[in-house]
Amino acid sequence: MIDNWHFYEPVNGHGLAHDPLNAIVAPRPIGWIGSRSGAGVNNLAPYSFFNVFNYRPPLIGFSSQGWKDSVANIAETKVFTWNLATMTLAQAMNASAATVPAEVDEFGLAGVTAEDGRLVAAPRVTESPVSFECRLTQLIRLETKEGHELDQWLVIGEAVGIHIAADLIENGIYQTARARPILRGGGPVDYFEVTEAARFEMRRPDA
Repeated sequence: MIDNWHFYEPVNGHGLAHDPLNAIVAPRPIGWIGSRSGAGVNNLAPYSFFNVFNYRPPLIGFSSQGWKDSVANIAETKVFTWNLATMTLAQAMNASAATVPAEVDEFGLAGVTAEDGRLVAAPRVTESPVSFECRLTQLIRLETKEGHELDQWLVIGEAVGIHIAADLIENGIYQTARARPILRGGGPVDYFEVTEAARFEMRRPDA
């Protein structure tokens, strides 16, 4: 039984050296989002608030603090891509997080190749072993419990086309660890890699 707790009300601050929220809800998959402006400028950026929300149709979403280029592009064009960030692509993913003017193409900055989607007019990362081509379904401005609008934007898209490197599929089953995906941890520098050694099996009670 735990008999010693650190309790805080977020509105009053956490009282620690670093906000623990991101470290508690972690590790989180990375939303490595490719988009293109109406003027034709490619954009690539990672978001640590990202996940999948529905099977059929497949819906994924990411949340952006501020009206950033990715959000502006998607609001304008209604399409984007998600690209799996892997250990091999970790440095490229990190490079694409740089704060640069809207006219800068982060694909070039990160040293990765932009490839047009088959079904949407948005670029995907050719080097990434998994990419989703998505169409915008909802763009939601988040609010506080009092209904005050935040400068935080939730982008939800339906994956209409999915690219998977064939060597990640074995006996019809996608092998998660084989791609060596990386995930965001807490603090300013923490990341985690998914490895086969970390895998364990457990069936649901009703399976």
